[in-house]
Amino acid sequence: MQKKRLGNSDMELTPVGVGAWAMGGGGWAFAWGPQDDSQSIAAIHAALDRGVNWIDTAAVYGLGHSEEVVAQALAGRGNRPYVFTKCERVWDEKGQISKSLKGDSIRRECEASLRRLKVDCIDLYQIHWPEPEEDVEEGWETLAKLKEEGKVRWIGVSNFNVAQLERARRIAPITSLQPPYSAISPEIENEILPYCLKHGIGVIVYSPMKSGLLTGKMTKERVAALPEDDFRRRALAYQEPNLTRNLALAEVMKQIGARHGRSAGEAAIAWVLRHEAVTAAIVGMRSAEQAEGVLGAMDFRLSPEEIAEIDRARRA
Repeated sequence: MQKKRLGNSDMELTPVGVGAWAMGGGGWAFAWGPQDDSQSIAAIHAALDRGVNWIDTAAVYGLGHSEEVVAQALAGRGNRPYVFTKCERVWDEKGQISKSLKGDSIRRECEASLRRLKVDCIDLYQIHWPEPEEDVEEGWETLAKLKEEGKVRWIGVSNFNVAQLERARRIAPITSLQPPYSAISPEIENEILPYCLKHGIGVIVYSPMKSGLLTGKMTKERVAALPEDDFRRRALAYQEPNLTRNLALAEVMKQIGARHGRSAGEAAIAWVLRHEAVTAAIVGMRSAEQAEGVLGAMDFRLSPEEIAEIDRARRA
C-alpha cells in the first residue's frame, strides 16, 4: 500500500482514513441518525486491522461524543493511528451550536478534545470552518501557538477558500486543507487543488462518496426512509432532480467497480485519489461491514478509460 506524506508534516498517510462524523450518534443538528457505539468501535478496529493509520473526527460531532468513541476504540491498542480533530464549532448546555475563532475559545476546545481523546498531543488540529471570517487570523495564530507549546503536532484548516488560505499562510505554514470532494462535487479542482499543489499544502478530502450517495447501496426508497435527524434529508444532493442524476452516476461507479470485484464506493474513492493534489480521503464508516466494503480503495486505481467513462456520466 502506497502512503503519501501530508504537506509539510512527517506523517505518511494511508490513502484512506476513518471518518468519525456519523460516530457522533443522533440527537444533534448535523447527525446521521442513531448510531451504536459498539458498531463504531468495530468499524475503527476493522480499518486499523487492514492497515489504516489515521482517524479524522471533530469536537462538534455528537457534541463531543465522537471523540470519546475514538478514545474507547484506541484504548489498549498497540499500533496507534494518527488522530486528527477540529475546533471552531462550539455548543452550549442546550446543544445549540455556534461559531468561534477567538483565542480563548480555541484553547478551551483544545483542552476538552485532549481530555475526550485521552491523548497528550493531537496529531493534526484543524479549524473546522472559517467562521466568523473576521476572526480567521486570530484563530490561526492560536493554532500556531498551540503547536509551539506542544499541544498539537501539526495544524490545518477545513473548508477554506483560496483567499482564506492565503490569509492564514501569511501567519504560519498550513500543513493541510480538508475540503469536500467527489465526482458529484468536483468544484475544488478549479482553484483550490492547484493552489495547494503549488504551495505544498496536503489535502485530505471528505465526502468522496457524497455522504453515501455513491456507495451503490442508496436508493430513493432508502432516502425517503432516512431518520428525521439525518442531515441528508435536507441536503440538495439528496433532493430532486439531483437525486436521480446522482444515483445514475452511482450506477456507473457500481459497474466499473464490479469489473474489478470492487464496490461502487471504492470506485468513487479511487476517483478522488486519482488527483495528484489529493493526499488521502476521509471515508465514513459505521460498522465493520461498511469498513470492509470501502477499504479495498486503498490499493485500487482507475484506468484513464474508466476516468473518462465517469466523466461522461457526470456530464450526462
